[in-house]
Amino acid sequence: MSTNQSERLRGLLEPLVASSQLDLEEIELSRAGRRRVLRIVVDSDDGVELDTCAELSRSLSEKLDETDAMGEDEYVLEVSSPGADRPLTEHRHYVRATGRLVKFKLTAEAGADELIARILEVDDEGLDLEVPGVKGRKPTARRIAFAEIDKARVEIEFNRKDKKEEEA
Repeated sequence: MSTNQSERLRGLLEPLVASSQLDLEEIELSRAGRRRVLRIVVDSDDGVELDTCAELSRSLSEKLDETDAMGEDEYVLEVSSPGADRPLTEHRHYVRATGRLVKFKLTAEAGADELIARILEVDDEGLDLEVPGVKGRKPTARRIAFAEIDKARVEIEFNRKDKKEEEA
């Protein structure tokens, strides 16, 4: 998708997404045979429920049909949440991952190590982490700056308690 079309679609759709108290994470336009597929990825601090995606899909579809943003060709609109394995790239992604186990690939300047740790706290400069202990050792605290992170992705934990379960 051209940058110009991407910016145009973002400008058109972002206000509708924001009005649903969601963040527009990604817009992707691709081909599937003769049709085009417009994928919209949204998220929020509380996650995104299926019903919210469905309601938003209807609103976005109406808006796109009112304009010529997609041209005359047929297209399929998909609205979804980012999924558990999406890369953490924005400050808000790290805030939302607080309490989660994350796999970090650090920059060459930081030693280019891989690190798996739980995010305890996020501020403007970086992250306070808890590195799990190995072979019965106690967990250790570690601080990393955002500039030291090359890549980061949430690790799936099958026995992790959800925030909602802890509050109950």
